Amino acid sequence: MAGRRARSGRGWDAAPSRTGDTPSRPRRGRRDRADQPGPATSAGGDPNYRDNPDAGDDTDTGSTPPRSEAELAREICLRQLAVRPRTRAELAGALARRGVSPEVSAEVLDRYDEVGIIDDAAFARAWVSSRHAGRGLARRALANELRQRGVDGEVASAALGELDEDTEEETARALVQRKLRSARGEPDAVFRRMVGMLARKGYPPGLAIRAVKDALAAQSAEAAEFADQVDVDALADAEGEFER
Repeated sequence: MAGRRARSGRGWDAAPSRTGDTPSRPRRGRRDRADQPGPATSAGGDPNYRDNPDAGDDTDTGSTPPRSEAELAREICLRQLAVRPRTRAELAGALARRGVSPEVSAEVLDRYDEVGIIDDAAFARAWVSSRHAGRGLARRALANELRQRGVDGEVASAALGELDEDTEEETARALVQRKLRSARGEPDAVFRRMVGMLARKGYPPGLAIRAVKDALAAQSAEAAEFADQVDVDALADAEGEFER
């Protein structure tokens, strides 16, 4: 109608906005969007598809060459050594479990021996020192642990020789004193528990019985009376027969 302002349209014939001379882009309808391929839609129109160039591609590009058996063996050894020091026997066992051949295993371990990465003698000395100081283990228990880890008998004996009898006795007495602070029960029951504790840590029967007897004698009058009746030699012989 004449004189009436025409209603501005929203299509292609809409008047340009005042902020610029470029007409606004028309909004696409649902049909238009469906016709446009996008990275989130597969050629078959699956809405759960994600545009991953490697998805479903099982082709080996060959960019990473396969590792040799020796490289695998070295990697296994280094991972084992990253946790704690290992003996040669422990590393050989780990390699065997992973299917490394004995020839390659020996070659890698020989090289590690040469450069000092593995050293059973140093391992044994460190093991004896650490386990005696930290757990109070005596030589017999330590010898058993070293044997389980494949340390040669002569190498183990040399390391255990650094732990003398006096040090072993001092440690036994300190263990009993510490345990007695929280011990409860009649003196005979406490005596058996303390001797059993030292025996499990590898102390000889005579040393264990003597250390517990002396500690009880200094604890109380009742415990001292019981300790006076303990025959160390007789009990040690009986314990020795039982162990055999």
